[in-house]
Amino acid sequence: MNNYVTKPIPAEKPTVGTTVRPWGSFQQYAFNEEVTVSLMTVKAGQRLSLQSHTGRAELWIVLDEGCAVQVGDEILHPHTGDEIWIPANTPHRLSSRGPEARVLEVAFGNWQQADITRYEDDYARPAQGENP
Repeated sequence: MNNYVTKPIPAEKPTVGTTVRPWGSFQQYAFNEEVTVSLMTVKAGQRLSLQSHTGRAELWIVLDEGCAVQVGDEILHPHTGDEIWIPANTPHRLSSRGPEARVLEVAFGNWQQADITRYEDDYARPAQGENP
């Protein structure tokens, strides 16, 4: 197995800063840090592979009801706004139990498809890495 760690990866979920303004508030999930932010959309009834990454940890922020999230052996049914921390090397999977489900991913470390290890996959993709 290759180790794609080239940037610091936090062992625990970083502190989320909240700033209050007269009109409401905002939260900062990464403040002047090098991260990769992705919006993942899973079609109704579909799921990602059960996978892990050597080169990054991920913070998932749930945007829609109807997600199922596996982290290690635990299955979660998070609600909109819930935050899920996925440490590096931890098997995880996102599924949609209803209409399409979206999760905002903030990845800390070196985001690249080559560091994926797949344990299960519904689409017969390779166990290591990503097809171009």
